Amino acid sequence: MHSRTTMELFQYWNAVRGERDLPRRDEIDPAHIRALLPDLFILQRRASGDICFRLAGTRLCALFGRELREQHFSALWSGSEGDGITRTADQVMRQCTPMLLYGRGATEAGDELDLELLLAPLASSDGTNDRVLGALSALARPAWLHMTPLTHMVATGLSVPDIARNLPIERPYGNAASVAGSGGRNNRKLFHLRILDGGKGG
Repeated sequence: MHSRTTMELFQYWNAVRGERDLPRRDEIDPAHIRALLPDLFILQRRASGDICFRLAGTRLCALFGRELREQHFSALWSGSEGDGITRTADQVMRQCTPMLLYGRGATEAGDELDLELLLAPLASSDGTNDRVLGALSALARPAWLHMTPLTHMVATGLSVPDIARNLPIERPYGNAASVAGSGGRNNRKLFHLRILDGGKGG
């Protein structure tokens, strides 16, 4: 994981879930992750199978220059890539497995920005695993950031964090005293994405 936002959200998600596969939506306390909220989002799988933004932070919306709530997650991605990204998000929910996506965003003028996305499974209050708690982080801070919107993203890779390896955190959430880190290299392929080493902290 390259982004501090990604790391801190992963630590929080892992601490809240404890020994379970995933936490419930009503267990997520925004007060514990207040500094991360502008970069966070929640996806939900609808009865139709579509995966849409339930919530999207202000910095995330500013990055794309529009309100993302109720928009399809696939709409952020270039062309036919959206179908593969939708399947990836669906797999996160169905297999209760967090994933890291790596992408490159582009503006209408052709400026590019490397991005990191965390997709962590999240259950509804009734226990149905139909949501994703996520974070989208820019890996650079160009002068045009948040002034010139991204028009789309292109996926460049994917990694699966190793939730079995413990890492210390500065403060525990709930009753958990440790959280999982991210894993090593895996050369499998998932849909059209090549699985990459998560990098620093990965």
